[in-house]
Amino acid sequence: MTADLRLGMVGAGWIAERHLQSLAELRGASVAAVTDLDRGRAEHIAATVGAAVHDDWLTMLDREQLDAVMVLTPPLAHREPLEAAVERGLPVYLDKPVARTHEDSRAIVDAVRGAGAIVAVGYQYRALAFLPDLSAAAAADPLGLLASYSVGATAGRPWFVQQAQGGGQVLERASHHIDLQRAIAGEVDWVQAAGSQVDLAGDQRPVGSDIDDVIVLTLGFRSGALGTVLVAWTQPGLPSRYTLDLVSAGSAVRVELDPGFSATGVRSGAEVSLRTGAPPIQRGLERFLDAVRAGDPGLVACTVEQAAGTLEVALACERALAGGGRVTVGS
Repeated sequence: MTADLRLGMVGAGWIAERHLQSLAELRGASVAAVTDLDRGRAEHIAATVGAAVHDDWLTMLDREQLDAVMVLTPPLAHREPLEAAVERGLPVYLDKPVARTHEDSRAIVDAVRGAGAIVAVGYQYRALAFLPDLSAAAAADPLGLLASYSVGATAGRPWFVQQAQGGGQVLERASHHIDLQRAIAGEVDWVQAAGSQVDLAGDQRPVGSDIDDVIVLTLGFRSGALGTVLVAWTQPGLPSRYTLDLVSAGSAVRVELDPGFSATGVRSGAEVSLRTGAPPIQRGLERFLDAVRAGDPGLVACTVEQAAGTLEVALACERALAGGGRVTVGS
């Protein structure tokens, strides 16, 4: 396969703009075609890169000569374009979460396995350069506490602010931290959750929104460790913070997540100071492109199986928010 990859983009929302920024920093790949339910958005993205515009993804897949596809739609619309792409032998970069429902997630996993397809899911923290170090350290000195803090502004997209459509803060924001904690500490057996619609987002919250502005999740790991994920949707202009604290018998390490990416602290009496190179969202896309060129599904940062495991934990958290109490993952 030539190094100059032609990409088709399904979905032209705000995350598409972010991926275009990453592609501009990478060589050997460009967006050749774009489709979106809102043709105006598709035309805007296409005009910036000289891509063709199509009215629907099926027409794009049938008419364009593509090397890979980026599915950047809301989660409820992930399954069909992904299945169509892998049926045609095309690698797929799939925005996170892997799907909105357990049923769609299982169907996506089955389709990818059946086709032997190269598919990456956009859980960007899996591409942190120092993640293997954190995972190895946790295996050698088991963690007791993982504490994620995710406070900042975000766009109040129509599907995001409707719990039934997008899963609200749990799937859209907290699942990044659930996935990172799972990558470090392993499987989660149970969860608890609480949420509040106290008005922190202000004008960013559209009329009719039914999601919580604040959520607090507790994860019970199979290892015995506990994880927490604190998320608050705040207004632009206020300070934001995205961090993960890791505590074991012999270590205390803080991971800074966005805009800087680093891990600092103490482990076994020695100072820890880890840094990453490219932002992980860019590095994750780069690893997908490398996998496409090499024809190797194992090169992606996050597989559909890993993302499906994270979805099961997130869905359990959503059930806990709705009903209270402790919820077993997968129940």
